[in-house]
Amino acid sequence: MKFLTDSELREALAHPIFGQISEVADEMGVECYVIGGYVRDLFLERPSNDIDVVVVGSGIAMAEALGRKLGRRAHVSVFRNFGTAQVKYEGLEVEFVGARRESYSHDSRKPIVEDGTLEDDQNRRDFTINAMALCLNSKRFGELVDPFYGLDDLEDGIIATPLDPDITFSDDPLRMMRCIRFATQLNFYIEDETFEALSRNAERIKIISAERVIDELNKIMLSKHPSKGFIDLERCGLLALILPELAAMQGVETMNGRAHKDNFYHTLEVLENVCATDGDEPNLWLRWAALLHDIGKPKSKRWEPALGWTFHNHNFIGEKMVPSIFRRMKLPLDERMKYVQKLVGLHMRPIVIADEEVTDSAVRRLLFEAGDDIDDLMRLCEADITSKNETKKQRFLDNFKLVRQKLVDIEEKDRVRNFQPPVTGEEIMQMFSLPPCREVGLLKAAVKDAILDGQIENTFEAADAMMREKAAEMGLFPVK
Repeated sequence: MKFLTDSELREALAHPIFGQISEVADEMGVECYVIGGYVRDLFLERPSNDIDVVVVGSGIAMAEALGRKLGRRAHVSVFRNFGTAQVKYEGLEVEFVGARRESYSHDSRKPIVEDGTLEDDQNRRDFTINAMALCLNSKRFGELVDPFYGLDDLEDGIIATPLDPDITFSDDPLRMMRCIRFATQLNFYIEDETFEALSRNAERIKIISAERVIDELNKIMLSKHPSKGFIDLERCGLLALILPELAAMQGVETMNGRAHKDNFYHTLEVLENVCATDGDEPNLWLRWAALLHDIGKPKSKRWEPALGWTFHNHNFIGEKMVPSIFRRMKLPLDERMKYVQKLVGLHMRPIVIADEEVTDSAVRRLLFEAGDDIDDLMRLCEADITSKNETKKQRFLDNFKLVRQKLVDIEEKDRVRNFQPPVTGEEIMQMFSLPPCREVGLLKAAVKDAILDGQIENTFEAADAMMREKAAEMGLFPVK
């Protein structure tokens, strides 16, 4: 964070839009402040184009007056039901709202809103670091109004509420998700009293729509170290309400002196490993695949005296669980869900291959099933190697290098990625004068398996010859 003097704060508001707002506020004779995230990010030296302005009066009237002053280059949108307005100008979005105080009923997060003062408006803010305001009126331009010592909390790296956290979270339970999200994004510590209030009010999250919860959860997922957020979610009890399948993975069971690893913390380690390999653009859905890759383990956990704890077929069980999780959490049910599902189902395959002799056939089938997602699958699998035995870990990673090289070699030679059979079902039906039937499927499968097992080349000629031979064995012959 950077401490800013009064003159530096005025300089930070050098964009012409702030001068224009100042003039309009003075002309209208109303107090006007930029508040919230934009002010916070000035001190954190983080870029921000979203500006929230609170007016001690009508925010809509202020926005409309500003729009007239800026002319055609400004676009004004009014939301009278919410008492807010937005002005878009030169890449900036400025939200205007009148200062207000709010009161809530217990069974709803929709507040009763009344006109209020700047103090009332700051009281209703979620966290001290988001309650700081800078005056835009000319006589006090750039003056910091910080009644809850948000600047001190920024310096100390603390998330705390302006007022009683029980009231803050009970009034609007989404603030609990925002609390953990900000702590994760900024790598801040949640103040003790505030964290205890998270635990006391966790059940209130049930009145918040899944869409709003997942929006905050995705922001946690896209942060630099999302595991911090999931640990906080688990500690305060929110995770069991939002994603019980993940919470169920926490803990270790011991039998006859043999224990398994804590699958919850293993999952977070895998998630962090995936994040570490991200470039400039984090892959949200690969991160979701990492979070859910072992989701089937609690259902598949068995004790076998000869082997100890086992989790047979946990990848296939997890693959089947993904759609219901996505549906309940209002995550997309399109190709993004199918991508996560595929990676969860396949994540054991490269590990099995790497633990054995890396055969062309095994790699060819892996490439066929993964298609264009093979590189992401390999990233996930490499991230999944979390053994504390460095020798074992290095052996797996070295074998993965062999798998990767085999993938390159086989793709160049056999063109298996996004495999399309050289002989189609329609061609088979035409050749043998067959309707859609079991025999057509058997012939297609025989050709596919022969190519993937390396028995024939991936060409029409080789596939046609093999198919005719197989058809003859089935008593089928081409029509003349």
